[in-house]
Amino acid sequence: MTKLTYFDSQKLPFQRTFSDEFKQKKIRELERNITSISEICKTYSVSRSSVYKWIYKYSIMAKRQEKQVVEAKSDTQTIKALRERIKELERVIGQKQLLIEFKEKMIEIAESTYKIDIKKKVGSKLSSGITTTDKNTEQK
Repeated sequence: MTKLTYFDSQKLPFQRTFSDEFKQKKIRELERNITSISEICKTYSVSRSSVYKWIYKYSIMAKRQEKQVVEAKSDTQTIKALRERIKELERVIGQKQLLIEFKEKMIEIAESTYKIDIKKKVGSKLSSGITTTDKNTEQK
């Protein structure tokens, strides 16, 4: 049985090289927001600093002195979720508005058909209800 030495147990870092075409392709994907820096780092085991060096070297925007605003993926997902929520709430409000308009039209039709006032007017008194309960108690 052999003993592991210190050097055997340590993983030695390996040197990777990527072609210029590969780097340019990945930077173009970044500029079009197809991929993110973190995805490139995870997929190809590249450090963030290396990816940023590629950006400074191969980016068309960097050569034109333009800045690219990159949102964090969580921000983008949050914005998408909020927009979906707004659409859903607008749909619900539209349904509720239709229901209110339908009920108001039904009240108008009932008032004109039966010649009674269903809606309470602003200045009218509420019924106290005392007279109806007194009559019911006297009959027993």
